[in-house]
Amino acid sequence: MIEIKNLNKKFGKLHILKDISVSCKEGQSIALIGPNGCGKTTVIKCILGMVVPDSGSIEFNGESIINAYKYRNHIGYMPQIGRYPDNMTIGQVFEMVKEIRQCKDLDLDLYNAYKLNDLLNKKMSTLSGGTTQKVSAALAFMFNPDVLILDEPTAGLDVLASEILKDKIIKEKQKGKLVLITSHLLSELDDLVTQIIFMQDGTIQFHKTVQQLKDDTQQEKISKAIANVLKMQQ
Repeated sequence: MIEIKNLNKKFGKLHILKDISVSCKEGQSIALIGPNGCGKTTVIKCILGMVVPDSGSIEFNGESIINAYKYRNHIGYMPQIGRYPDNMTIGQVFEMVKEIRQCKDLDLDLYNAYKLNDLLNKKMSTLSGGTTQKVSAALAFMFNPDVLILDEPTAGLDVLASEILKDKIIKEKQKGKLVLITSHLLSELDDLVTQIIFMQDGTIQFHKTVQQLKDDTQQEKISKAIANVLKMQQ
């Protein structure tokens, strides 16, 4: 579904992505993890067309995304920090995005679970970080995308809101969608993902199934398995 080949990106003298190649297919739920500054967010922004790579290619369903935009209609994106016009209300933001996406078959699970209908008149500038995250989550899932890209999805959410979101991710994973998650909270990934892509210093160190990683490290938890890998690299 998403094929990345020999991707490179520099910002000034900083070589952020170094010959990245990875394949992500429908039905997979993948955690993209690694230390701060390893290139995770840049990879995501390249997939979304927000950053143009210096070299290499990205294909979505076999077609290059360069100078393309329609493929984005198949992606639901939840940023780590959602930024919306301060003077717009929650209701106006939803109506604006609905107009842009032009999707009639709406998924309102998170919208209803977070009771956003009761907050439609609140301006975005007045929202807490957690409520803004709820808006971002509802928008990411609302248009029934084939691909979900979730950047630190539970950051800023309270315990109940976080569990609601994780249950929704599992539900969509079971439908066979491609789910790509970045997270520093490795303990939350055990029930959510089936594969791990580990990045460091702008390169992919490994791409394994969760079971392969556990077998290789003799650990039962993803967090402990990754810690084991890091210890072996020291």
